[in-house]
Amino acid sequence: MEEGTSKEPSHSECTEDAFQWDTREDCDVRQILDRIGDKWSLLVIALLDNRVLRFTELKKTIDGISQRMLTVTLRQLERDGLVRRTVHPVVPPRVVYELTPLGVTLHDTIQALVTWTEKHQNEIATARATYDSREALIG
Repeated sequence: MEEGTSKEPSHSECTEDAFQWDTREDCDVRQILDRIGDKWSLLVIALLDNRVLRFTELKKTIDGISQRMLTVTLRQLERDGLVRRTVHPVVPPRVVYELTPLGVTLHDTIQALVTWTEKHQNEIATARATYDSREALIG
């Protein structure tokens, strides 16, 4: 290997240590977590659970998302193999989106996180209130 060049990290090198993948921008695991962890991707995946939706239906349902951001999000999820885009050959063209089998497995994982959050939301609210009152006394 030439001096000054770096070899690409392998998957095992990248995920060997939690701190390593968390700080290395070129790590596949970090890139995937960044993608599926953003708020728009989570909402799209949740909305496509067991249903097929058109772009306009997604846009109307997701409060605050711009047309451009929805387009970018859908393209990225399609590229990652989580969402399938189908164009029906009619005039005008009808385009629908649905989760792929891989996307369904991710939805199941996200649902487990939502269930955990619902179960522990009161504990989290209490911890936040305690922290905020402590910070108010200090600050």
